Amino acid sequence: MIVLGVESSCDETGLALYDTQHGLLSHALHSQVAMHEEYGGVVPELASRDHIRRAIPLLTQTLEQAGKTPDDIDAIAYTQGPGLAGALLVGASVACSLGLSLDKPVLGVHHLEGHLLSPLLASQPPAFPFIALLVSGGHTQLMRVDGVGQYTLLGETLDDAAGEAFDKSAKLLGLGYPGGPAISRLAEFGDPAAYQLPRPMKHTKDFNFSFSGLKTAVLTVVKNHEEKVIANICEQDKANIARGFVDAIVDVLTAKCVSAIKHTGLKRLVIAGGVGANLQLRASLNAAAATKRFKVYYPELEFCTDNGAMIAFAGAMRLMINPDAAKKDYSFNVRPRWPLDELKVI
Repeated sequence: MIVLGVESSCDETGLALYDTQHGLLSHALHSQVAMHEEYGGVVPELASRDHIRRAIPLLTQTLEQAGKTPDDIDAIAYTQGPGLAGALLVGASVACSLGLSLDKPVLGVHHLEGHLLSPLLASQPPAFPFIALLVSGGHTQLMRVDGVGQYTLLGETLDDAAGEAFDKSAKLLGLGYPGGPAISRLAEFGDPAAYQLPRPMKHTKDFNFSFSGLKTAVLTVVKNHEEKVIANICEQDKANIARGFVDAIVDVLTAKCVSAIKHTGLKRLVIAGGVGANLQLRASLNAAAATKRFKVYYPELEFCTDNGAMIAFAGAMRLMINPDAAKKDYSFNVRPRWPLDELKVI
């Protein structure tokens, strides 16, 4: 079975072809980062319009890379939610209109399920069950994953997600968009002893997170700095503040993951989502895994951020279990807010 995946939930347009016998055949991605950079964040209307421009050329590119024609597609999976409503509607309309024209069934996929399963695209995928740390955009969650569609929420953020804390703190330091990679790069040059920022909820007995206080701590450091204005703070001290922030957030994420591994008795930890590309987080988790004797799995770096491959793969996994999950019903709706625990079990 060859499944076409269409991703358009935010500021990346991604299409991919996944073959259930031969694996990922091809994928193409366009990032809108350069377009949104001057605004300091994603502008939803601009994002939607750009998805319209990019979708069909990316489809052509994906088919050509795989040496396939539209008739070779057996089913089409698209991101139904969560995400930006207008952006989701573009992907859904492209997928359903393509399905109608080709007489192929379509399937709406949960964006976070795509991220959760993306490490299975690696050359050495983890086996079920495993603990998953999902750190993507506005989501920071710890989950137990027993199989496709079998997800148990262990804990989640009570306010800001890790990704939001990265972006907001980067903005406080006068860094560009996207803030996460920028503040992480700057932190590499910082002194870890210069600023000791709080580790919110690190020692609580649950698996929940809270990062709004950490963002506020960065704001307090900047406001109380002798220079008063961020533009006047020297680059080294900005790096020191960035290092204090990154160390704090990595410390909390690592501690919660270790606690979840200990609590469940599982020996496999999967990291999914954009923050999973953070090198400091990877180094910390790898060190913890070596000490506590569990194994950590990451998606390939190209699949950490939003992409069509994870949607094609998630759709294919569901169709392998239930071939009737895709329908030739081309009316569609999107779900900008869609908790993962509302996802139907296969």
